[in-house]
Amino acid sequence: MNKDWERIVEPRGDELYRISTHASGPPGSLPLTPELLRERPSGDLFGWSQNVGMGLPASRLGGKEILLLSTLGGIRRDDGKPVALGYHTGHWEVGLLMEAAAEEISAAGGIPFAGYVSDPCDGRSQGTTGMFDSLPYRNDAAIVLRRLIRSLPTRKAVIGVATCDKGLPAMMLALAGTPSLPGIIVPGGVTLPPTFGEDAGKVQSIGARYANGDITLEEAADMGCRACATPGGGCQFLGTAGTSQVVAEALGLTVPHAALAPSGQPIWTELARQSARAAISAAEQGVTVGRILTDSAIRNAMVVHAAFGGSTNLLLHIPAIAQAAGLRVPDVNDWTAINRSVPRIVSVLPNGPVPHTTVRAFLAGGVPEVMLRLRGLGLLDESALTVSGKTWGEVLDWWESSERRQRVRDLLCSIDGIDPDTVIYSAKNAKAAGMASTVTFPIGNLAPEGSVIKSAAIDPSVVNENGVYKHLGQVKVFTTERDAIKAIKTGHISAGDIMALIGRGPSGTGMEETYQLTSALKHLPYGKEVSLLTDARFSGVSTGACIGHIGPEALAGGPISKLRDGDWVEIVVDLINLSGKINFVGEGADRFDYEEGARRLQGRLPHPMLAPDPGLPDDTRLWAALQAASGGIWRGSVYDVDRIVKLLEAGKEAMDSEIRK
Repeated sequence: MNKDWERIVEPRGDELYRISTHASGPPGSLPLTPELLRERPSGDLFGWSQNVGMGLPASRLGGKEILLLSTLGGIRRDDGKPVALGYHTGHWEVGLLMEAAAEEISAAGGIPFAGYVSDPCDGRSQGTTGMFDSLPYRNDAAIVLRRLIRSLPTRKAVIGVATCDKGLPAMMLALAGTPSLPGIIVPGGVTLPPTFGEDAGKVQSIGARYANGDITLEEAADMGCRACATPGGGCQFLGTAGTSQVVAEALGLTVPHAALAPSGQPIWTELARQSARAAISAAEQGVTVGRILTDSAIRNAMVVHAAFGGSTNLLLHIPAIAQAAGLRVPDVNDWTAINRSVPRIVSVLPNGPVPHTTVRAFLAGGVPEVMLRLRGLGLLDESALTVSGKTWGEVLDWWESSERRQRVRDLLCSIDGIDPDTVIYSAKNAKAAGMASTVTFPIGNLAPEGSVIKSAAIDPSVVNENGVYKHLGQVKVFTTERDAIKAIKTGHISAGDIMALIGRGPSGTGMEETYQLTSALKHLPYGKEVSLLTDARFSGVSTGACIGHIGPEALAGGPISKLRDGDWVEIVVDLINLSGKINFVGEGADRFDYEEGARRLQGRLPHPMLAPDPGLPDDTRLWAALQAASGGIWRGSVYDVDRIVKLLEAGKEAMDSEIRK
């Protein structure tokens, strides 16, 4: 017999056959009463049998049950060494937060339960077919998390522990969809940068920089090895993970000063214990998610997003949270109004002007410090409630004179020699430093439904003295990200080019992120003089003149589908007034206005290579159809059940009518 076969089917050892067929069971007895037996559902009673079967002493039954949910991934020994790796550092250490919260619940006489829905890594899937599942995962995970919450009917509160780009938004959607329960978020924090080396954003461009001769093989290997300097937490820049943590806190869903804490350190672990105490208190006081998530809370989160210079992916997630909570869904006009009125006051990677890491933003005071500055400008609704049971006004009153504020800000000075007021600015100093507002929504004959650019992240050297970015150039059209990055790596993109990546929206790829393109352009010498247009989306760490979310998407008949190599496109982004346009204005030697451009586009056929990616999974095709039926990306790519059912019924009726004919 083949030895490999024997090792699979006939492992050796007598201990394998020491098998029991019964056991004595847990000691003690259930604290049942006649009323419980008569009135409680069988599931509640059997739940007690399960609880003691898993090792809970029968004497503890009847305690307040608190459900802990997290995105934990990997198998980690107590000494931190891996048995099996997770997908990313963001979920590698969150089990420590779960453990700390569970111990606190138990010490208070409660009974902690734990469940898990792990999450993918957008950095790991950049440029791969794994990205086709990235955004769709959020809706799927939120559904599963809500099912887990409902599947423990005896829980009195829910604590959600999550860190990164899709897992944390999914957790917020799950809690938003359970408004009658107390719910709290524990952000998973951030990883530290290397003492010498590159952050996790810049290091993702080593392939493009090596191909263009900007770094050596040895430099790439060394920097790539050290970029994730500690084993837990989200990336060191304010990307989608960091911004989601900030938004969770601004919504009132965390204890104060929770976002962006350094993973694995005592101040981070203590946040889990604080959150457990807050969850128990919320259950006793009736502070439910529905009381926290209000229209005012959503607006506060949008204001804080603008002040931090947050990821454009939150334009998908905040509306989705509002929809899940049954609130008014903010639209482009709301985002524009807020970004025109709210100064960006946080200097952090990737926007700058000084590239501070997220742990420095935490030590400078994090979310409460930013909100304290915004309160002084009259930009917050201080009456919004938080999970602590206090309003934001009360929280900020505490923060202003707190020991915690003084100590963390002093630490930033003593450890890194950084003045915290040069990380979190006053509005006056931010203006003097030339800090542009966060996002702009260009429209035009190529984007009649709109688009978005993180205008704060355009290189200041290509912005004119009036605060306007202008680019008139010929377009190079790509229908796959693979071809686009190849063009960059092989020298086929030059200063002055406009790249158009089309057919990569929801219907083509599940609206993939295209960070390998934007990171390459940022870190190549000529990149600041190249613009990128796409119906896909960007990583939260993306910078430069990159315009995404272009609607309608190419595969839904959007005008961007009609572009050809050599077409002239004009891009104008006003960083002061936050207005912009992207128009097709010429072909060959012929120039024309945007109206003539629209007419000519209407007369063209779509690009001959335009098609959904052949590797697009059916799961993602279904997501794309359902979110389109629910209002599409500008309503957060959600599932609007009533609208979907209405469309299905109308479609069924139309098909039945056709059959009857």
